[in-house]
Amino acid sequence: MLKKRLIGVVTVKEGIAVQSFGYRRYLPLGKPECLVENLDRWCADEILIQVIDRSITNIEPDFQLIEKLGKLGLETPLIYAGGVRSVADGVKLIQLGADRIVFDALLRDDLLVIKDLSEQLGAQALIASIPLSVGANKLEWLDYRKHSLTSISEEILDLIREKTISEILITDWKHEGLSGGFDRQIIDNFPLKNIPIIAFGGIDNLNQAKLLLELSNVAAVAVGNYFSYREHAIQAYKEILTCQSVRPPIYKSQFSLIANLND
Repeated sequence: MLKKRLIGVVTVKEGIAVQSFGYRRYLPLGKPECLVENLDRWCADEILIQVIDRSITNIEPDFQLIEKLGKLGLETPLIYAGGVRSVADGVKLIQLGADRIVFDALLRDDLLVIKDLSEQLGAQALIASIPLSVGANKLEWLDYRKHSLTSISEEILDLIREKTISEILITDWKHEGLSGGFDRQIIDNFPLKNIPIIAFGGIDNLNQAKLLLELSNVAAVAVGNYFSYREHAIQAYKEILTCQSVRPPIYKSQFSLIANLND
């Protein structure tokens, strides 16, 4: 796995790629596969497909979407998030083309399923999603189904310590979709210091991304909205990365995201 990575994020709601603002307001962008193909062409290190209306309505993962993406001949590894409820769900997603899977609701619903998934697929295929914010001088974990905030339990921290999963996707949910919004305090206050973190939410500033990537426990930054309208944004990000193992930027000005979305 790459030491430091840049992950492009495509957020999907009701089958349409959307620009998200704090997971409360959405602007439609078009077909998910169009955005994915551009992220692949522009050499993102991974692509995260997060289908945000699955777990909240207790619907199975969007197998049709991941199968369609798996047939595109992409060079970039795909990460899938949304609706994973069982070992069977996780295995099927990998079989259809996902390289790794993300889960959130399972952390609250059934830790045994996560352990079984780790045994079946390996910890490297699993990412725990923990949307966080800072309040009253402590970290607060968002339960997006109940719209409530809790602390991260020791049981979950123990699961992570056991290396059952490979990485944690930490989303600054309060600042998701806001320019320059990611709150560094979330990383600083996270209780586990030796688990690789993917930072996501409000990251659209090159210097901001660089500072996050310089943190020893941040393995990647994930960016969504910023890449939707700015051709060569990935290349600009890559040019500030100092890690030599990251794929170099590639410029192909004849390809335009907006043009593809309008096809």
